[in-house]
Amino acid sequence: MNQKLLDILACPICKGKLIYKKDSQELICTVDKIAFPIREDIPVMLEEEARKIDT
Repeated sequence: MNQKLLDILACPICKGKLIYKKDSQELICTVDKIAFPIREDIPVMLEEEARKIDT
């Protein structure tokens, strides 16, 4: 995942910072407790594609 892209991406719901999890290929929003998938190096930043997480 490109670091410059990670620096500008934000959660589409709360506009907060995202955490990149390389092993699971996800971007995590700890505020909304959701994970956005990364498919073929492309972040899928759609709320309906995100999954709920326990943090």
